[in-house]
Amino acid sequence: MNTTPRRPLLPAGLRAPGRWAVLPAAVLAGAALGGGYGALKAPQYAATSYVIVVPAEKSDPAAALGFAQAYGRVATDIAVTGDAQVWAGVTADTLRRNVQAATSPDAPMISITAKAEKPAKAVSMADGVARALVLDSTHVASSTGVKVVQFSRATKPVAPVSPSAPLSALVGGCAGGLLGGLALLVRPKRAAARGEARHSRQAAASGAAPTAAVPAPAAAAHQPEAV
Repeated sequence: MNTTPRRPLLPAGLRAPGRWAVLPAAVLAGAALGGGYGALKAPQYAATSYVIVVPAEKSDPAAALGFAQAYGRVATDIAVTGDAQVWAGVTADTLRRNVQAATSPDAPMISITAKAEKPAKAVSMADGVARALVLDSTHVASSTGVKVVQFSRATKPVAPVSPSAPLSALVGGCAGGLLGGLALLVRPKRAAARGEARHSRQAAASGAAPTAAVPAPAAAAHQPEAV
């Protein structure tokens, strides 16, 4: 009767009890790092102001959409060269890093979103950039045929947009668990590859040993037969 042993479902590296301790340790480490980051990092508040591009008299209405896209791309540059940093009470670098402008493909509207550690500061930054766009468009309205007008002022945010400490801990724990699982899967393969390489070297070393040559038997001398 053939009694062939069944192959194990898991590699020997994964069957070792000590290896599975890596996974919960990685989850706890990731959760601790994520929760600490969320607790220590200052919360960020976001405020959004809206402006709209309108055509002047005797101008092509379709041109407003194109100019809205153009103003959206250079919104922070116009704000820096204007008085937005003075109105918001921040530096030019702060405006470039914390203000984003977005445009719509269907309407000549621009949304200006500013982020800051204080709600009032985020509002002043968003409204300051919007005001800079309005003034700049007024100066060049005779050549562009359009102007930017304030559509909606920014409202003071009541809740931060940055992740809280529990959410950061959850994300960190998931990331740690993923990295720990990958380590469990990759490490046994490397150990098996090293073992196979070691066995190959041992087999090659044993097969290369010289063997003593066995001399061939000497041929018997030919003797004449007696008459």
